[in-house]
Amino acid sequence: MTTQDIETLVDELTLEEQVSLLSGSGFWSLPGVERLNIGKLRVTDGPNGARGGGSLVGGVTAACFPAGIGIGATWDPDLAREIGGALADEVKSKNAHVSLAPTVNIHRSVTNGRNFECYSEDPELAAALAVGYIQGLQAKGVSATIKHFAGNESEIERTTISSEIDERSLREVYLRPFEDAVKKAGTWGVMSSYNKLNGTYAAENAWLLTKVLREDWGYDGIVMSDWFGSRTCAPTVNAGLDLEMPGPTRDRGQQLIDAVEAGEVSRETVRERALNMLRLMQRVGSLDDHRAFEERAEDRPEHRALIRRAGAEGAVLMKNEGVLPLDAPQKIAVIGPNAKVAQIMGGGSAQLNPHYRVSPWEGLVARVGEDRLTYAQGCTNHRWEPVMDKVTAAFFDNETLDGAPVHVEEMDSSVAFWIEGVGGGKVDPLHFSARVTGQYTPEQSGPHSFGLHAAGLARLFVDGQLVVDVWDGWTKGRTFFEEGCDEVTGLADLTAGRPVEVVMDFRTKPTDNLQFSAFRFGVSRPLGEAEIAEAARVASEADVALVFVGRSGEWDTEGSDLQDIALPGAQDALVSAVLAANPNTVVVLQTGGPVEMPWIADAPAVLQAWYPGQECGNAIGDVLFGEVEPGGRLPQTFPVRWADNPTRSQDPEVYPGLDGRVRYEEGVFIGYRHYDRQGTLPLFPFGHGLGYTTFEISNLRVMGEEVTVTVTNTGARAGASVVQVYVGDLEASVARPTRELKAFRKVRLEAGESADVTLTLSARDFAFYDVEAGGWRVEAGAFSVEVGFSAADLPLRCEVVREAESLAV
Repeated sequence: MTTQDIETLVDELTLEEQVSLLSGSGFWSLPGVERLNIGKLRVTDGPNGARGGGSLVGGVTAACFPAGIGIGATWDPDLAREIGGALADEVKSKNAHVSLAPTVNIHRSVTNGRNFECYSEDPELAAALAVGYIQGLQAKGVSATIKHFAGNESEIERTTISSEIDERSLREVYLRPFEDAVKKAGTWGVMSSYNKLNGTYAAENAWLLTKVLREDWGYDGIVMSDWFGSRTCAPTVNAGLDLEMPGPTRDRGQQLIDAVEAGEVSRETVRERALNMLRLMQRVGSLDDHRAFEERAEDRPEHRALIRRAGAEGAVLMKNEGVLPLDAPQKIAVIGPNAKVAQIMGGGSAQLNPHYRVSPWEGLVARVGEDRLTYAQGCTNHRWEPVMDKVTAAFFDNETLDGAPVHVEEMDSSVAFWIEGVGGGKVDPLHFSARVTGQYTPEQSGPHSFGLHAAGLARLFVDGQLVVDVWDGWTKGRTFFEEGCDEVTGLADLTAGRPVEVVMDFRTKPTDNLQFSAFRFGVSRPLGEAEIAEAARVASEADVALVFVGRSGEWDTEGSDLQDIALPGAQDALVSAVLAANPNTVVVLQTGGPVEMPWIADAPAVLQAWYPGQECGNAIGDVLFGEVEPGGRLPQTFPVRWADNPTRSQDPEVYPGLDGRVRYEEGVFIGYRHYDRQGTLPLFPFGHGLGYTTFEISNLRVMGEEVTVTVTNTGARAGASVVQVYVGDLEASVARPTRELKAFRKVRLEAGESADVTLTLSARDFAFYDVEAGGWRVEAGAFSVEVGFSAADLPLRCEVVREAESLAV
């Protein structure tokens, strides 16, 4: 169908039909128009896979790719393009047309719960990766939905807080990935953020959605709300929000028709919004898609291989004093809470039900055999007590658990996220109760900790005794997207081998903003000093010790910022004990962002593996044994301590926010720009990463807009490095960073090989955004051009002189 055809089609729609296209019909779908044979449009989360139309828990399995920060660490837009293409296949397997991805908000702080889902602290790196990812998706006819537009850099009061950001910082930092997504990648979808931007909700911010997005950048795609992120009718439609999600509508439908009749919204505006929706449906082929809805689990060998390769490409070798790569030692001690658990993804809307998970232990067993491995957990690192397997839920069509249940179903685990079709569709999803029953058999005798949190009211009983109560005195916390309470725990003495009955009673409560019900309960035996001592003993008897520590999707999750960046629980004590017991220790970190490392001076090798997707253990093993290079470079600065990062101000309005406002006081000085300005040395700088060979860079030449250097692999094996070009304005009339990343390229060379690498700098790369002039401005004078391998390793430098120049937006 041509553009002219949709221009004709939109005028064939009645006002009611046009309005129907501007809000969802269900949680993941839009209505078609049966009269004109227009098919339905379907969407799916998310950035590291296609979950499909089910709940956040369970459902049809899907391929799980590396988390956003792992893709960011690859510094490889071509690989991001490959991943985007594979994810397009995944979206199609879930019978969807639109992927709610990528997430490109900037790593403003080190404690943002959603850092794992985003690419970088640097806007140019994030922009380049977003362009590749979107191009890969849309080349196969699947729409991207770049998010969250804009100013969603923390998860505290995220649905209501106002991000106070000056226009220059917005243009130079926080809008940059979105700008390139529009101008270079031609994204078909943009998702508005929950938060307010400078006092106005993003979903009804005309400056953001119309002035910047459509007028300045020439965007012709659709803008959809985040789920329940549209709060008004006429203001959102007039501001430029095309689509309210999810359905059924809260703010449109008859309300919008009435607003048109009352003159609050023009018919032309509704027509424009409907035309945008038809254009999207045309692009993704849903106009003529009348297939029966079916979701498939397609576990493709090529996707397995890509995920494994991408996991290794994002792994950052932070430190190595000759321990890595591993040879074939006689005995390997495998230690830590992340050793036998595959931490493959963060939490929240990015999570999915993977085809499989390969833990580090399983990857090592497959590689060297179990007889050469010993194991000790040492400590725990869970935020919430581990869930129970196989429970039964009985649903009641009242909120008091009265009468006989109207539906009973088996559940794989003791966690649920109920959205629609609750209780087999036999209860009102906003007004029901449930009793969930399971059995737990302890392996050891002694006190066990039971934990429970819920978006709803709940109580937990063990063999009939009340152990946890979040029914009376329920208090809003940081779980389930800020709709749930914090976990409450209680102890019960259990006997090894003797099963106990665990019963949780649940009832709905009025929601705050997001309409769903959820719970999670679990149990574990607390560990202590004895288990750490045992881990040290196991390490002392091995040739090499591998310590797998970090966080999980319980900590790195949408809806909840971190309280600090220390490793949770007793992990620092565990690492120190193992390092003292075995000098050949490798610390393997899995986190969604920086952590403090008080033991770093004693650690001979540290590998940051992030959340690398379903091939986790295999990808990590490939790097540890040197079968592939650790290809990653840090996309975010690691500070020595939490207090060093840009948002650790004495003023709580700067972070985490105060009285409904979070003020971006640091302006453009985020990430490495902040550390340069303050003269603070980081633990590991932006762009840092080691390999198993060495590189030298020489012979800097700048001719016009081209920067050329010679890169030489001076080591004994093939490898890769990232050439990074930074620009600084030496005579600026406004406060500018000492240096800003403006170009980069991943270079692969054989041992002893040299190559000239040329990168391009445009006039825009020397400019700042002049708010008064309303455009980009290059000031006449001298600029530094620095080239090297990280923001703190820039051996080549020259100065260039630029003429004054004004550039359009």
